[in-house]
Order: sequence, then C-alpha cells, then structure tokens
Amino acid sequence: MTTAHVLRKALRDFKEGAVDEEAVLELLHDLPYEDLEFAKVDHHRGLRHGFPEVIFGRGKTTEQVRGIAAAILKKHPNLLITSASEEVAALLKQAYGDVTYYPDSKALTVVGEQYSLGRGNIAVLAAGTADIPVAEEALVTARIMGNEAIPCYDVGVAGLHRVLSQRKLLDSCTVAIVVAGMEGALPSVVGGLVDLPIIAVPTSVGYGASFGGLAALLSMLNSCASSVAVVNIDNGFGAGYVASLINRERVAGR
Repeated sequence: MTTAHVLRKALRDFKEGAVDEEAVLELLHDLPYEDLEFAKVDHHRGLRHGFPEVIFGRGKTTEQVRGIAAAILKKHPNLLITSASEEVAALLKQAYGDVTYYPDSKALTVVGEQYSLGRGNIAVLAAGTADIPVAEEALVTARIMGNEAIPCYDVGVAGLHRVLSQRKLLDSCTVAIVVAGMEGALPSVVGGLVDLPIIAVPTSVGYGASFGGLAALLSMLNSCASSVAVVNIDNGFGAGYVASLINRERVAGR
C-alpha cells in the first residue's frame, strides 16, 4: 500500500468514525520529513512520487543506513536500498523478515506488501553478461515499484539475431530498459525495431578506450533512434524508476 493509499484510508476511517483525530495526526506527524540529525528522511516523497525515499547505501555507515531504513519502514511496508553492503544486508535481515539482497547489483529490498501499479510490462535487456549487475538493479527497482519486469540478457549487437528473436517480448511491453557497455549500440537497434520508449543505460564495461562507460554514454546520447532517452553510466536504478513512472497506471484526478 503506497503512502497515498494509507492516508486516503485514514481519512475515510476518520470520516466514518473508525479512528480518532489522534490517529490521523500520528500519521501526519513526520511530514514532510523526519530529522535524524545525520539525515532528513523525506516521508512526503511517497505522496509526491508514489514511492518512498530510496536509500543510496554507498558512503553511509551501517548504522546510518539502518536508522534511515527503520524510519522509512515505520511509514511504508516496502524499502529499496541501492549500493548496499553485505554488512547492511546481514543487519537488516536480523531486524526484518522479508529482506532480499542481490549481491551482483548490491540492491536490497524489504517487501512487506505486494502490489501492482503497472499498466503493462517492462522489458530489461542487457547487451552482455557483464552488463547484468546494472540490468539487475533496474529490474529490482521496477519490480519493487509495482511492475511486471521481464529480463532478457546477452542480446548484444555482436550477434544481431539474438535481439531480433526478442520481438515478441518487446511487443508485449510498454517500455524497455536497454543496458549496454562497450560501444553502446544496442539501444539504437532496439529503438529502431519497436514503438516503445527506450531508456538506455550505458555501463562502465569495456576496454580502455571506452573510458569507463563514456564511449557508450556518448553513443547513446547521439542515437539516431528518436525513442531513446539516456540515464547516467551504471544507473540501473534511475532507469528502473523512470520506466516505472512511464508504465504506471494513472489514478483519476492525479
């Protein structure tokens, strides 16, 4: 249940006399944010964006991540942490039951409630096996935000028949995330095949002249396929988030 759903239910319950003013005030107490001194947790983000604040684990201490996670989980059943360490995963698994850690992408989820907000499917394509960690971050993000996300890996342009054989999958989706390193050509190919919005994710995979993903980034930014938009290098999370917004089933009045 999203933050908006929780508040709508509280307002209905208050109107019907099922809860009192104090219960509603308790829900609103930490809006727009909760001050933890080392972090100001944005509890209002769920209302603005439809999903609560996501924790970027890198650069934070284990205790800081745990404190922010606890604050979010008091208000929302689900949580996503990107760039999470194994130490954080072990700590949260002791405190919360439904913790899943994805060691390849270093994403971590706590899922207290399953819900569906997508109007269709999201395809997540990776050009090579080495691109899977970034693709997995996009996949995990899209799924925890309430979407059906379908992975399809190792379909790079070095063997063009591999991606051409995925037309049926692509045609069944409303948006595609395409992850590629090296020369970053795959998003342009996919963009030329289907009438979907394509979110291109350059990765830092490649030899020296790839400049840590800069070559793939520039290739994608210069794509001749008009349907291609680009996020930053290795930013699977950003791609999964944007794809979720594109795929979201719109609520009347919003």
